[in-house]
Amino acid sequence: MGMAGPRTPNDALKPGSLPALLVVLTITTGLIDAVSVLGLGRVFTANMTGNIVFLGFALAGVPDFSARRSLAALAAFLIGAVIGGRLGARLDHSRQRWLLSVAVIESGLLFAAALAATGYDSGALTPVARLYALIALTALAMGIRNATARRLAVPDLTTTVLTLTLTGLAADSWLASGGNPRWRRRVASVAAMLGGAVVGGLLVLRGGGRLALPLVLTGAITLIATLVYIAFAERPANTS
Repeated sequence: MGMAGPRTPNDALKPGSLPALLVVLTITTGLIDAVSVLGLGRVFTANMTGNIVFLGFALAGVPDFSARRSLAALAAFLIGAVIGGRLGARLDHSRQRWLLSVAVIESGLLFAAALAATGYDSGALTPVARLYALIALTALAMGIRNATARRLAVPDLTTTVLTLTLTGLAADSWLASGGNPRWRRRVASVAAMLGGAVVGGLLVLRGGGRLALPLVLTGAITLIATLVYIAFAERPANTS
């Protein structure tokens, strides 16, 4: 696929730009997917498309899939999306305050999940109470994240879903007689989620199934990336 499309200001991924922040947050989605799928018993807490599919497998009686786990993740995610929507409605008059509030809440939930992971056995999925606490906390955080990304409405940067991003990368390429708009952003989004999943998978597998470290890392990245964005946020050029 050719990458010769013209660069536009909205395609910039420089520090302090909203696209750059969302690309970094996409990395954390890969981390959360690794934690949930590998450590919480084949359930997605960030990607509800995959979670609905897993729910279908469970309802069909496929071994190792659980309708209860998938439904718990779905319910917590929807509650998180409601919270994220309300935060956006109340605070989006000040983008920096809004995004900082979201980051603090989301990171707090992830740090709480890291605490809940203490003493949790990801191989046996026990204690069950900690399992469902981990599902609920991470799905709540990702629901808030998705509602926020949806309200921001930055093209090709939803932070959790890549299907349309990959479709755009191919359908708008020179092979399809397109102009390759925002290809840098699209490639960066795909690479970010892939990289996050690789790192998350390595941390879970090489850590003996312990989930605290990837959860702490996810919370820290979310908070630090948002603080960097706020510190270097793009401002209108001074024309005086």
